[in-house]
Amino acid sequence: MLNIIARLISWIMHPLFIIGYVLAFLILANPYSFGFAGAKTLGLVVISVLSIAIMFPMISIAMMKALGFVKSFEMHDRKERIGPLITTGLFYMWLYVNIRNNDHIPGVLSSFVLGCTIAIFMALVINSFTKVSLHTIAAGGLVAGMLVFVFNYTYGYTDIPVSLLDTQLRVSDRMAVMATFFLAGCVGFARLYLRAHREDEIYGGYIIGILSQMVAFRLFFH
Repeated sequence: MLNIIARLISWIMHPLFIIGYVLAFLILANPYSFGFAGAKTLGLVVISVLSIAIMFPMISIAMMKALGFVKSFEMHDRKERIGPLITTGLFYMWLYVNIRNNDHIPGVLSSFVLGCTIAIFMALVINSFTKVSLHTIAAGGLVAGMLVFVFNYTYGYTDIPVSLLDTQLRVSDRMAVMATFFLAGCVGFARLYLRAHREDEIYGGYIIGILSQMVAFRLFFH
């Protein structure tokens, strides 16, 4: 049972999904930060960001697997990670270049994408020496990003639409931060339980993720 839960957590908190989760949270917590161009423009923004940050990297990695460059999507060997890391890093760079001066996209999202880009290339360098956890890099970055969002760019609560009940569920942003910390801890536990990484690789990932976001925030809002 724990094995199934650990694998489920690993898939839900897959590094490629993190930018999507952040985008969703920002839209729910402060939709006005995306400008006043209307739902159509916001929809185009969402499609563009999710395509470049998630769909294109996934397609590229699937092609690498089909061509034999990657044996499995879990990429147990450090050498298998090189191609996917470079490809994903380039897509993140492309995304950052396209959104950093877009008036319809808040600067804090651009800063987060920059942090993800820095984290990817730091992971690529460190991958030459050790198999640092990409999952905890993403989790650490998410924690750092959520702290910045909640204390600077939200109204203290987030309204989550519940279509079936035709109502909204109001969640405290502090509760969202606590949930993020909990999820980050669950990610580390899951990767250790599945024996995908050693403890130093787990903790190293958290550090890289947090530091990358701190550096990105400093560079973007200098």
